[in-house]
Parts: sequence; structure tokens; C-alpha cells
Amino acid sequence: MAIFVIADLHLSLGTDKKMDVFGDVWKNYERRIKKNWKAIVKPDDIVILPGDISWALGQDESIKDFAFIDSLPGTKYISKGNHDYWWTTLKKMKKFCRQNGLDSINFLNNNCLETEKYIICATRGWMIEKPGMKYTAHDQKIFQRELLRLRASLDSRPKNADKSKKLVVALHYPPFDFYGGESEFCDILKEYKVSICVYGHLHGDRIKTARQGKIKGIEYKLVSADALDFTPIEL
Repeated sequence: MAIFVIADLHLSLGTDKKMDVFGDVWKNYERRIKKNWKAIVKPDDIVILPGDISWALGQDESIKDFAFIDSLPGTKYISKGNHDYWWTTLKKMKKFCRQNGLDSINFLNNNCLETEKYIICATRGWMIEKPGMKYTAHDQKIFQRELLRLRASLDSRPKNADKSKKLVVALHYPPFDFYGGESEFCDILKEYKVSICVYGHLHGDRIKTARQGKIKGIEYKLVSADALDFTPIEL
């Protein structure tokens, strides 16, 4: 069993939201995702999807996007992105999947996934202040709440988990500021001795400036779909 990851599918099969604003690279992206995914992911593999999987504004509008994901090989674990407006409570999302026969779809939300080699935790994260942008009270509230959710996910690990398993965190937002400086999310990752952090959200020219590689013992990797040529990568 292999573990793959890819973020920012930005599916729009039930809506009319175009991704061309981010360049020609997004032309026929649904077809490319399907082809590349099926070429490498096997039925017994797991695929982590760290947010922004659908442009749908509600669950009814998202059904075609979820059906597309469910039709692909592997068991999928989805965490929240900033454009996942269909996201509700864990209970309601599980019920939605049951009612629509979406048997291969699961969610990471204040919980974790333990596999043979990894323990995988996830949360959305939040944008970090950048030049010309000042946090509002609302931003600060969400930022602090996401820090708590990251801790909740990490603390949900089984107490008797094998210590040789690598701890992986999937964020949607980068844990860095505009200049690549480390945020409080990075502090938590170091505190919990996380081995790998994958994140999405960045597109176009921002891909070139994304901070990646090993930083203070943690391997960071940008996994937005266009940064991966619309191909899931193996952890």
C-alpha cells in the first residue's frame, strides 16, 4: 500500500468555475488528473487531498465532483481548503457520502490516519500576514482556531502508536509568510517532531517561490495540483 498526496483539484463538474485565470496549464485539467491518477494509484493505495477539491457552494452542487473522485482508484482522505464552501460538519459529510454511495471518501478533521509507515494529521491553516495586508480580528480568530485544530489532530494520535512511524501533517495554506518566514504552525510542527509537511494553495508564479525542502528537520513539500503537473506524488 502506497500513500499519495495532491491538493487543489478545483473540480467544477457541477458548476461553471474556470481555472484558466491561472494559465493554460489548467486546460483540460480534469482529464489530466484522471489519466495521471489512474496510471499510478492502485485500488489498495491511499490518497490525501489537502483542500480545495471542489468549487461547489453546497453539497448538492458538489455531487459530480465527489463522484469523480470516488471513481478514481484508492481510498481518499480529504481535509478542508479555503474554497471548500460545501464543507459542513464531519457527521453531515459522512452521511452525504453514505447516501450517495461514495464509499472511498473519508475526511481528516480533528482526527488522524494511521498507516503502516505514517501517522497523518491535517487542518486547513490560514493565510499569514504579508506586505499591505493587516490581520483583522476575524483573521486572528481563525488563525488561532486553526492552530488549536492542528494540535487537536496531532493529539488524536493513538497513545500506543509505533514511534518508528513518521508523523505527517497536511495543511492547505502554506505555514510560511510571504517571504518564506516560519509561522506559529511551523513552531507546532517542530514541537511535535513532525517529519513531513505537505501544503497546497499556491498557483501560477507563486509555485516558483514556494519554500520547500528540509528546514530544521522537517521536509516541506508544495502539493497543489499544478505544481505536480496534476499527478499525485507518493510520500
